[in-house]
Amino acid sequence: MKKIKIADGIHMLSMNVEDMLFEGIWEIANGVTLNSYIVQGEKTAIIDGVIGWDGIPETLYKNLEEINVHPKDIDYLIVNHMEPDHSGWISNFEKIKDDFTIVCTEKAAKLVTSFYGKDKIQVVKEGDTLDLGNGKVLSFHPVPNVHWPDTMYSYEHSTKTLFSCDMYGAFGKMGDHHFDDEMTPEEEEFFEKEGIRYYSNVMTTFTPMLRKAIEKSKEFEINTIAPGHGPLYRGNPEKIMNDYTRFSNYAEGAGKNEITILWGSMYGMTGKAIAFAEEILKREGVKYNKLEMPLESESEMVATVFKSAGIIIAAPTYEYKLFPPVAAALDEIGRKKITGKAAFRFGSYGWSGGAEKELAEILERNRMKWDMVPSVEFEGSPKAGDFEKIEAGILELIGKMKDKIVE
Repeated sequence: MKKIKIADGIHMLSMNVEDMLFEGIWEIANGVTLNSYIVQGEKTAIIDGVIGWDGIPETLYKNLEEINVHPKDIDYLIVNHMEPDHSGWISNFEKIKDDFTIVCTEKAAKLVTSFYGKDKIQVVKEGDTLDLGNGKVLSFHPVPNVHWPDTMYSYEHSTKTLFSCDMYGAFGKMGDHHFDDEMTPEEEEFFEKEGIRYYSNVMTTFTPMLRKAIEKSKEFEINTIAPGHGPLYRGNPEKIMNDYTRFSNYAEGAGKNEITILWGSMYGMTGKAIAFAEEILKREGVKYNKLEMPLESESEMVATVFKSAGIIIAAPTYEYKLFPPVAAALDEIGRKKITGKAAFRFGSYGWSGGAEKELAEILERNRMKWDMVPSVEFEGSPKAGDFEKIEAGILELIGKMKDKIVE
């Protein structure tokens, strides 16, 4: 656990977590930080109390003492969001002190009671304030469905610090540099990738609501954005707002200047066409990613498709339907509401087709509105005429994606 001073009277306690599935689903190959914040006036508040994944660690006392705080001196627990990675230590904290007040939205209050049986709750609404003394004043601003309906921002007025909870977060462990203005170019690139993975895995279903939260952020005068996961932004807080705006555009069809090949092949027939497609993409100078399903993790699959302006779906017919691992991947992409992508599919079939019908069903069921180039299907191994059609399809896809590129 690390202790970082953010501003006068405000500290962050941060720890790296590995070897877990985020939300019980998402693989986080590079870990994630859990950030908690202490705000000290005459009274003390802790925001997003995530200190210790399994509750209060033995090191908590020592860490708090080093910033002149004793756990029994904490008067308020500010719950910006009730997901257990932000609130799961409430029952453990109660063993140390049982007369603290939980501050949260009305929707969060219902969860506090049902999750932890606590009833000493101060419900806040838009613009309500909490004066901690010594100039420290917190105000509260609901941002529903980021990404649960209970979520809110907390804003400290004297230091102009926005505690944004899951908003503006990123996967990825932190090293020695916790602020944006300390990052090396390599660290900036790392958190660009991990920010995309975080947004696509956790947030993208709620993109319309996140856009509203971005606009609400702009109402504040901000010196520092302090999220619940990942780096803090004090050098250029507007950059992470702009990044999240860009990510929201990726969710609706925009993307980087690259194509992702989402593929699977039973006996190598479709695989032959994939090798040909790669030659065309190399010739055209188009960056591409290859995701073989089911070997690729779902987390990486969603993130890579999410950030790409163009998608090639390469999969055969299997038992009159689309090759199941690719069908399952597309269904998950649809559940995440990743819409508007430019895409092209090719694949083989044996005694009968059927993959194309299921693809259309997946796109329609999930209202994906993908801009599809007409598919190419071939019986058995692809022939010369099939390769010509595949090349034409790829070139049409490259043309379609040009208007969608947002770097």
